[in-house]
Amino acid sequence: MHILLIGARALSAIFRPQYFPLVGFGVLFTFTYLSLLPWTFKALILLLVVLGTIVLPRTTIRIWRHMNGLHLHHLRLREKRFFPYLVHFLYYAFTLHLIYRFHLPSYIGGLLVSAMMIQGVCALVNVWWKISMHCAGAGGIIGALMAYSFLFSFNPVWWLCLSILVSGMVGTSRMLLRQHTLWQVIAGTMVGCLCGFIGILIPW
Repeated sequence: MHILLIGARALSAIFRPQYFPLVGFGVLFTFTYLSLLPWTFKALILLLVVLGTIVLPRTTIRIWRHMNGLHLHHLRLREKRFFPYLVHFLYYAFTLHLIYRFHLPSYIGGLLVSAMMIQGVCALVNVWWKISMHCAGAGGIIGALMAYSFLFSFNPVWWLCLSILVSGMVGTSRMLLRQHTLWQVIAGTMVGCLCGFIGILIPW
């Protein structure tokens, strides 16, 4: 059981929902025609994504926690999760604005649109009920993969199987750590899948 808990903590740390946009951008820059772009340009975009979706939100939330005398475990409480949701949403919106200024295809910005939708829906649900953001992030990858398979007309079966496997592992880890119930995990995954799919297709 101890080994399972260690594995669950590792999975929760590796598959944080904040990494969803970065993973998406990395995949697009590697496996689509965008790989032909200059590496300096791709590095600049990835740097903006890292700063806007990971570094700045985390830094802002850490400062907020210290100012309010909160520890990390306090953010597991439903009542303390609204501000982190809001911070991520605003930084994602600002990053999306910067990305569009580079005149990249709209389906790239769709990754951030999806992430904003996930944050917004989860924040709304969180008013009444705790939902798993880890599972929403994992579900977002599934939804985005399905959307891109429509846009680029490719067979997503193997990648889809891998994404579903990872999503199941993440959900299981959250339950093993007693952070969420089965229904909170299922709800988070479904929200992520739906927002990931719609968010990619909206710009089109």
